[in-house]
Amino acid sequence: MRSDSEYHSRIHPALTSFADECYATLARLIAYVGALALFVIVGAHFFDQWQFDTATEPADQPGFTLAQRSRPAFAVSSLDFLEESESYEVFRHPAGGRKDVFHWGQPGEKPAAELEIYRPGGEFDPTEPRAANLAVRMAAEASQEGPPELETAGVIDSKFGSMALLRRPGHADAARSCLGFIKQFDDPALQISGWSCQGATLAARRSAIGCMLDRLTLLASGNEPKLAELFARAELRRSGCRSAKTVSVDWVTDAENPHLRGSL
Repeated sequence: MRSDSEYHSRIHPALTSFADECYATLARLIAYVGALALFVIVGAHFFDQWQFDTATEPADQPGFTLAQRSRPAFAVSSLDFLEESESYEVFRHPAGGRKDVFHWGQPGEKPAAELEIYRPGGEFDPTEPRAANLAVRMAAEASQEGPPELETAGVIDSKFGSMALLRRPGHADAARSCLGFIKQFDDPALQISGWSCQGATLAARRSAIGCMLDRLTLLASGNEPKLAELFARAELRRSGCRSAKTVSVDWVTDAENPHLRGSL
Protein backbone atom coordinates (compact mmCIF):
# COMPACT_ATOMS: atom_id res chain seq x y z
CA MET A 1 0.00 0.00 0.00
CA ARG A 2 1.29 3.44 -1.00
CA SER A 3 2.05 5.95 1.68
CA ASP A 4 0.54 9.40 1.81
CA SER A 5 3.87 11.01 1.03
CA GLU A 6 4.20 8.98 -2.15
CA TYR A 7 0.71 10.00 -3.31
CA HIS A 8 1.30 13.68 -2.72
CA SER A 9 4.63 13.62 -4.51
CA ARG A 10 3.03 12.22 -7.68
CA ILE A 11 -0.04 14.56 -7.90
CA HIS A 12 1.73 17.79 -7.01
CA PRO A 13 3.54 18.25 -10.36
CA ALA A 14 0.23 17.89 -12.23
CA LEU A 15 -1.43 20.52 -10.09
CA THR A 16 1.53 22.80 -10.57
CA SER A 17 1.39 22.43 -14.37
CA PHE A 18 -2.37 23.15 -14.42
CA ALA A 19 -1.92 26.23 -12.31
CA ASP A 20 0.85 27.46 -14.58
CA GLU A 21 -1.40 27.01 -17.62
CA CYS A 22 -4.16 28.97 -15.92
CA TYR A 23 -1.78 31.81 -15.08
CA ALA A 24 -0.43 31.87 -18.65
CA THR A 25 -3.92 31.89 -20.14
CA LEU A 26 -5.02 34.68 -17.80
CA ALA A 27 -1.93 36.69 -18.68
CA ARG A 28 -2.65 36.33 -22.40
CA LEU A 29 -6.28 37.38 -21.88
CA ILE A 30 -5.15 40.48 -19.98
CA ALA A 31 -2.69 41.29 -22.75
CA TYR A 32 -5.38 40.90 -25.40
CA VAL A 33 -7.86 43.05 -23.47
CA GLY A 34 -5.19 45.69 -22.86
CA ALA A 35 -4.28 45.79 -26.56
CA LEU A 36 -7.95 46.05 -27.50
CA ALA A 37 -8.48 48.90 -25.03
CA LEU A 38 -5.44 50.69 -26.45
CA PHE A 39 -6.87 50.43 -29.99
CA VAL A 40 -10.22 51.78 -28.75
CA ILE A 41 -8.54 54.73 -27.02
CA VAL A 42 -6.44 55.59 -30.07
CA GLY A 43 -9.46 55.25 -32.39
CA ALA A 44 -11.61 57.45 -30.16
CA HIS A 45 -8.87 60.11 -30.12
CA PHE A 46 -8.60 60.22 -33.91
CA PHE A 47 -12.41 60.25 -34.25
CA ASP A 48 -12.72 63.19 -31.85
CA GLN A 49 -9.94 65.03 -33.69
CA TRP A 50 -11.67 64.41 -37.03
CA GLN A 51 -14.95 65.71 -35.63
CA PHE A 52 -13.21 68.84 -34.31
CA ASP A 53 -11.46 69.54 -37.63
CA THR A 54 -14.71 68.99 -39.53
CA ALA A 55 -16.66 71.26 -37.21
CA THR A 56 -14.17 74.10 -37.59
CA GLU A 57 -14.20 74.11 -41.41
CA PRO A 58 -16.01 77.19 -42.82
CA ALA A 59 -18.07 75.05 -45.19
CA ASP A 60 -19.81 73.39 -42.24
CA GLN A 61 -20.58 76.60 -40.40
CA PRO A 62 -24.20 77.74 -40.55
CA GLY A 63 -24.94 80.70 -42.78
CA PHE A 64 -27.08 83.75 -42.07
CA THR A 65 -30.06 83.03 -39.85
CA LEU A 66 -33.00 85.20 -38.85
CA ALA A 67 -32.31 87.09 -35.61
CA GLN A 68 -35.77 87.78 -34.25
CA ARG A 69 -34.59 89.57 -31.11
CA SER A 70 -32.25 92.01 -32.85
CA ARG A 71 -33.36 95.62 -32.76
CA PRO A 72 -33.75 97.56 -36.02
CA ALA A 73 -30.68 99.64 -36.86
CA PHE A 74 -32.13 101.40 -39.93
CA ALA A 75 -35.40 102.86 -41.14
CA VAL A 76 -36.90 103.99 -44.44
CA SER A 77 -39.51 106.73 -44.22
CA SER A 78 -42.77 106.41 -46.13
CA LEU A 79 -42.27 105.88 -49.86
CA ASP A 80 -44.49 106.94 -52.74
CA PHE A 81 -45.93 103.46 -53.27
CA LEU A 82 -47.98 103.57 -50.05
CA GLU A 83 -50.12 100.62 -51.14
CA GLU A 84 -47.16 98.31 -50.62
CA SER A 85 -46.59 96.84 -47.16
CA GLU A 86 -43.13 96.89 -45.62
CA SER A 87 -41.25 94.11 -43.82
CA TYR A 88 -38.01 94.42 -41.89
CA GLU A 89 -35.78 91.48 -40.95
CA VAL A 90 -32.33 91.12 -39.42
CA PHE A 91 -30.04 88.22 -40.28
CA ARG A 92 -26.83 87.37 -38.43
CA HIS A 93 -23.86 85.13 -39.20
CA PRO A 94 -21.84 83.23 -36.55
CA ALA A 95 -18.70 84.91 -37.91
CA GLY A 96 -20.06 88.38 -37.11
CA GLY A 97 -21.86 89.55 -40.25
CA ARG A 98 -25.24 91.27 -40.10
CA LYS A 99 -27.83 91.98 -42.80
CA ASP A 100 -30.75 94.37 -42.32
CA VAL A 101 -33.29 93.65 -45.07
CA PHE A 102 -36.35 95.64 -46.14
CA HIS A 103 -39.01 94.26 -48.49
CA TRP A 104 -42.00 96.01 -50.02
CA GLY A 105 -44.89 94.22 -51.64
CA GLN A 106 -48.40 92.89 -51.31
CA PRO A 107 -48.90 90.25 -48.58
CA GLY A 108 -48.66 86.74 -49.98
CA GLU A 109 -47.01 87.92 -53.20
CA LYS A 110 -43.39 88.31 -54.28
CA PRO A 111 -41.79 91.57 -53.13
CA ALA A 112 -41.74 94.51 -55.52
CA ALA A 113 -38.59 96.05 -54.01
CA GLU A 114 -35.78 95.14 -51.66
CA LEU A 115 -33.12 97.04 -49.71
CA GLU A 116 -30.27 95.27 -47.89
CA ILE A 117 -27.66 96.86 -45.62
CA TYR A 118 -24.84 94.38 -45.10
CA ARG A 119 -22.15 94.82 -42.44
CA PRO A 120 -19.67 92.01 -43.13
CA GLY A 121 -17.84 89.95 -40.53
CA GLY A 122 -15.35 87.11 -40.73
CA GLU A 123 -17.54 85.30 -43.27
CA PHE A 124 -16.88 87.94 -45.95
CA ASP A 125 -14.94 86.69 -48.99
CA PRO A 126 -13.26 89.60 -50.81
CA THR A 127 -12.59 87.40 -53.87
CA GLU A 128 -16.29 86.87 -54.54
CA PRO A 129 -17.74 89.21 -57.20
CA ARG A 130 -19.49 92.06 -55.41
CA ALA A 131 -22.75 91.63 -57.35
CA ALA A 132 -22.91 87.82 -57.10
CA ASN A 133 -25.27 87.77 -54.13
CA LEU A 134 -27.46 90.49 -55.63
CA ALA A 135 -27.74 88.48 -58.86
CA VAL A 136 -28.93 85.44 -56.92
CA ARG A 137 -31.51 87.49 -55.02
CA MET A 138 -32.91 89.11 -58.17
CA ALA A 139 -33.02 85.79 -60.01
CA ALA A 140 -34.86 84.15 -57.12
CA GLU A 141 -37.54 86.83 -57.02
CA ALA A 142 -38.06 86.57 -60.77
CA SER A 143 -37.94 82.71 -60.79
CA GLN A 144 -35.17 82.95 -63.35
CA GLU A 145 -33.75 79.72 -64.73
CA GLY A 146 -30.06 79.25 -65.46
CA PRO A 147 -27.03 80.85 -63.82
CA PRO A 148 -27.82 84.26 -62.28
CA GLU A 149 -25.82 87.15 -63.70
CA LEU A 150 -26.20 90.88 -64.14
CA GLU A 151 -25.17 93.53 -66.62
CA THR A 152 -24.56 97.21 -66.00
CA ALA A 153 -27.46 99.58 -66.59
CA GLY A 154 -25.96 102.98 -65.81
CA VAL A 155 -25.52 104.79 -62.50
CA ILE A 156 -27.65 106.97 -60.27
CA ASP A 157 -26.63 109.79 -57.96
CA SER A 158 -27.66 109.42 -54.32
CA LYS A 159 -26.82 110.87 -50.93
CA PHE A 160 -24.34 107.98 -50.58
CA GLY A 161 -22.61 108.94 -53.82
CA SER A 162 -22.85 107.36 -57.26
CA MET A 163 -24.70 104.04 -57.18
CA ALA A 164 -24.19 101.42 -59.90
CA LEU A 165 -27.40 100.18 -61.52
CA LEU A 166 -27.70 96.60 -62.76
CA ARG A 167 -30.22 94.39 -64.51
CA ARG A 168 -30.53 90.82 -65.68
CA PRO A 169 -29.33 90.25 -69.27
CA GLY A 170 -32.05 90.14 -71.90
CA HIS A 171 -34.39 92.35 -69.89
CA ALA A 172 -33.85 95.69 -71.61
CA ASP A 173 -37.61 96.21 -72.01
CA ALA A 174 -38.57 98.84 -69.44
CA ALA A 175 -41.92 97.17 -68.87
CA ARG A 176 -40.28 93.91 -67.76
CA SER A 177 -36.91 94.98 -66.37
CA CYS A 178 -36.22 95.30 -62.65
CA LEU A 179 -33.26 97.45 -61.68
CA GLY A 180 -30.70 96.43 -59.09
CA PHE A 181 -28.22 98.67 -57.30
CA ILE A 182 -25.12 98.21 -55.20
CA LYS A 183 -22.62 100.40 -53.32
CA GLN A 184 -19.66 99.28 -51.22
CA PHE A 185 -17.73 101.19 -48.58
CA ASP A 186 -14.33 100.21 -47.20
CA ASP A 187 -14.33 102.28 -44.01
CA PRO A 188 -16.65 101.46 -42.42
CA ALA A 189 -17.09 98.05 -44.04
CA LEU A 190 -20.58 98.32 -45.46
CA GLN A 191 -22.56 97.33 -48.53
CA ILE A 192 -25.90 98.80 -49.59
CA SER A 193 -27.71 96.87 -52.30
CA GLY A 194 -31.17 95.93 -53.50
CA TRP A 195 -33.54 96.13 -56.41
CA SER A 196 -36.86 97.62 -57.46
CA CYS A 197 -39.56 96.70 -59.93
CA GLN A 198 -41.62 99.81 -59.15
CA GLY A 199 -42.60 102.05 -62.04
CA ALA A 200 -43.59 101.51 -65.65
CA THR A 201 -40.44 103.05 -67.14
CA LEU A 202 -36.73 102.89 -66.43
CA ALA A 203 -36.82 106.56 -65.39
CA ALA A 204 -39.57 105.80 -62.87
CA ARG A 205 -37.64 102.85 -61.47
CA ARG A 206 -34.47 104.89 -61.21
CA SER A 207 -36.48 107.51 -59.33
CA ALA A 208 -37.95 104.85 -57.01
CA ILE A 209 -34.45 103.63 -56.15
CA GLY A 210 -33.29 107.19 -55.57
CA CYS A 211 -36.16 107.79 -53.13
CA MET A 212 -35.47 104.53 -51.34
CA LEU A 213 -31.86 105.51 -50.73
CA ASP A 214 -32.70 109.13 -49.93
CA ARG A 215 -35.09 108.07 -47.16
CA LEU A 216 -32.79 105.46 -45.62
CA THR A 217 -31.75 106.63 -42.15
CA LEU A 218 -29.68 105.21 -39.30
CA LEU A 219 -31.43 104.46 -36.01
CA ALA A 220 -28.53 103.01 -34.02
CA SER A 221 -24.85 102.62 -34.85
CA GLY A 222 -23.90 100.59 -31.77
CA ASN A 223 -20.15 100.74 -31.26
CA GLU A 224 -19.46 101.87 -34.84
CA PRO A 225 -18.77 105.62 -34.83
CA LYS A 226 -17.63 105.52 -38.46
CA LEU A 227 -21.03 104.17 -39.47
CA ALA A 228 -22.72 107.09 -37.71
CA GLU A 229 -20.33 109.50 -39.43
CA LEU A 230 -21.09 107.98 -42.86
CA PHE A 231 -24.83 108.51 -42.45
CA ALA A 232 -24.37 111.97 -40.95
CA ARG A 233 -22.40 113.07 -44.01
CA ALA A 234 -24.95 111.43 -46.29
CA GLU A 235 -27.76 113.45 -44.67
CA LEU A 236 -25.92 116.64 -45.57
CA ARG A 237 -26.15 115.62 -49.24
CA ARG A 238 -29.81 114.68 -49.05
CA SER A 239 -31.69 116.51 -51.80
CA GLY A 240 -35.14 114.93 -51.60
CA CYS A 241 -36.89 112.57 -53.98
CA ARG A 242 -37.33 113.53 -57.59
CA SER A 243 -40.17 112.34 -59.77
CA ALA A 244 -39.51 110.41 -62.93
CA LYS A 245 -40.22 113.52 -65.03
CA THR A 246 -37.35 115.44 -63.46
CA VAL A 247 -34.74 112.67 -63.72
CA SER A 248 -32.06 113.82 -66.13
CA VAL A 249 -30.55 111.41 -68.62
CA ASP A 250 -27.06 111.90 -70.00
CA TRP A 251 -24.15 109.80 -71.27
CA VAL A 252 -23.30 108.75 -67.70
CA THR A 253 -26.74 107.89 -66.34
CA ASP A 254 -28.43 106.65 -69.53
CA ALA A 255 -29.45 103.03 -68.84
CA GLU A 256 -29.54 102.26 -72.54
CA ASN A 257 -26.00 103.47 -73.30
CA PRO A 258 -24.28 100.46 -74.97
CA HIS A 259 -20.85 101.59 -73.69
CA LEU A 260 -21.98 100.89 -70.13
CA ARG A 261 -23.21 97.41 -70.86
CA GLY A 262 -21.50 94.15 -70.10
CA SER A 263 -21.72 91.31 -67.60
CA LEU A 264 -20.70 92.11 -64.05
